Amino acid sequence: MQPRSAVPPWPFLAAVLVLAAGFLVVPTMIAHAPREESMGNVQRIFYFHVPCAWLLLMSTLVAGAGSVAYLFKGSLRGDRVALVSAELGVLFGICTLVTGPLWARVAWGVYWTWDARLTSSLLLWLVLVAYLLARKYGGPGARKLAAALALFAAFDVPLVYISVNVWRTLHPTNKVVPTLEPAMARVFLSSMLLFTVFWAVLFALRVRLEHARAVVTELQLAVDEAGDLP
Repeated sequence: MQPRSAVPPWPFLAAVLVLAAGFLVVPTMIAHAPREESMGNVQRIFYFHVPCAWLLLMSTLVAGAGSVAYLFKGSLRGDRVALVSAELGVLFGICTLVTGPLWARVAWGVYWTWDARLTSSLLLWLVLVAYLLARKYGGPGARKLAAALALFAAFDVPLVYISVNVWRTLHPTNKVVPTLEPAMARVFLSSMLLFTVFWAVLFALRVRLEHARAVVTELQLAVDEAGDLP
């Protein structure tokens, strides 16, 4: 295994520049977005909550795909992708589960209600946490056990998405975004793009770190084997 170049590739540098510009522009756009009539300023949490929820779902699907590559092809790269994606899923899942209740307290009068969308999202996040715990404490079969959990989490993603359209729930349906007025839609799409680029940058950095760890481990094994030679 050869170490990669220490110079970041141009696509990565471009993503970092877009991210830096976005963190300057998008918060201002959110602050000046039209005020929602019924909920007022608390509705602006929408521009954070929905992108985080989207990245929770996307991270889970990527973790599932990486786990499939590991389980059926023995791909160590797939295993690393699954690990990094699960970590990001837990991160953005926390953001989702924090911003949602803050919004719900004003919109519904309660921080939490056990409806289908909230319960399935919490279950999804807990499975990702279980994935990370299995990786750390699962013993010799930790990777395969964790991969199975990632697949289970991936199967939960469609349930999370369609839950508000199948069961009666306080949570808005998936038809809210297409009905946004143009000014709100521009802010929402900008926020989605910013968060997605942020995810991509974090993903690239973590995968690079896992690759470096694998190289160091391989070199250490080679040194240990050389030390055992007469």
